[in-house]
Amino acid sequence: MVAHIRTVSFLGIEARPVDVQVQIASGMPAFTIVGLPDKAVAESKERVRAALSAIGLALPPKRLTVNLAPADMPKEGSHYDLPIALGLLAAMEVLPAEEIGGYCVLGELGLDGSIMAVSGVLPAAIAAHADDLGLICPQACGSEAAWAGGGEVLAPAHLIALANHLKGTQVLSPPEPEIAVVPDNVPDLADVKGQEAARRALEIAAAGGHNLLMVGPPGAGKSLLAARLPGLLPQMDAHEALEVSMISSVAGTLTGGQLQRMRPFRAPHHSASMPALIGGGHRAKPGEVSLAHKGLLFLDELPEFSRQVLDSLRQPLETGEAVIARVNAHVIYPADIKLVAAMNPCRCGYLGDAEMACTRAPKCAIDYQTKISGPLYDRIDLQVDVPPVRASDLSSAASSEPTSQVAARVAQAREVQANRYQQLGADCAVNARADGTVLDAAARLTQAAETFLADAADRLRLSARGYYRVLRVARTIADLEEAPDLTNIHIAEALSYRRTQVR
Repeated sequence: MVAHIRTVSFLGIEARPVDVQVQIASGMPAFTIVGLPDKAVAESKERVRAALSAIGLALPPKRLTVNLAPADMPKEGSHYDLPIALGLLAAMEVLPAEEIGGYCVLGELGLDGSIMAVSGVLPAAIAAHADDLGLICPQACGSEAAWAGGGEVLAPAHLIALANHLKGTQVLSPPEPEIAVVPDNVPDLADVKGQEAARRALEIAAAGGHNLLMVGPPGAGKSLLAARLPGLLPQMDAHEALEVSMISSVAGTLTGGQLQRMRPFRAPHHSASMPALIGGGHRAKPGEVSLAHKGLLFLDELPEFSRQVLDSLRQPLETGEAVIARVNAHVIYPADIKLVAAMNPCRCGYLGDAEMACTRAPKCAIDYQTKISGPLYDRIDLQVDVPPVRASDLSSAASSEPTSQVAARVAQAREVQANRYQQLGADCAVNARADGTVLDAAARLTQAAETFLADAADRLRLSARGYYRVLRVARTIADLEEAPDLTNIHIAEALSYRRTQVR
């Protein structure tokens, strides 16, 4: 007899079907797993043997063969333990095979028969629901599986509880979907003293989804400002939350199976490698750009990252996807991020400061800033100087505008953008993601503004990408003011945020 159990293999966030075929045949006792298993899958036979022993069952002294089909697809991870165990129980006629056949199964087994959490349950549940199958997963992952909706979800904590449910002697309660609680201690923009220009750039970046670079000396408050940007962004809608949670599920970072509503904020150290930032490694796991999908990627000390790593950001920033090409896999992860970066003007950090003058200026600044390539600079919509804060600002009792007020303007501007692009039939929700054709219809310029922008583009030698990025920023500035058309004032402010030369 050959028992068939359905499970999945992951390619990016896509769950591909895998048929776990279990055969018990006469011959010398052996337990073999075939079908391109990795080390974790090959070791599952020991975990399965111990788990079955823990519930009082012993494997028959026969030839046991487990085939993971299709055989030419690599199988990775520990989530094959539970389907292999259920396949053996069905082949041994301990459990009804027809009952198990209606489920997609994944879970790791402990030596005592407990079913432990695995990654990828949410995309597996969505794939199972699309195929009209139920899902069997660990109890710790039940709440994320419940978000797929529709199909039956069984989330047992132990193998014996699952066996009793399938035999009809026990009933497992269906898990409930859970949402992570939004923390109350979100950093407030009111804590920032001074820095009016940087605060304005922060608001524009949040409203239009623009990339932002802050340049200033050490201690000026660049990291402080970046930490307050997540509080300005609206919470994710249901579709965005599900998409972000699928990436977190595959990466194994979904806490307690709870869906997140706050946008992700990732801040990798400048020693991060290219696979850590873009994704890759042996299993082609998502990197920081994908874990920051629909949220913020903060790169502090930008020039300290290796040049190769920084240049690898160019494609994700432009396309919103991270493509990982390997000999045996071609994986695409979503990476619709907003880049927020901070850097010193030169290595010593005090370029332009008369009291702490850089002794190697301007060469120090040129060497430091040229670590960032021109094409990467061209993809940054807003660059703002963050000067040192004066002592009078720090000691002032006057409070700055709080996050709640700025966030309200950001939400209003985003609503305007969403309605506009919906009417235009465009597949974008913010100005930063509008392509040139859509932007030509969305960004109506007055005659004077059109002439002014054309003249400025010639004088500043803007590339086609730079021209449209200025137009996107100007459209966001106008949206914050609820202005239908772009004027000279909007264009001038947008141009002021373009990259400046080393001074």
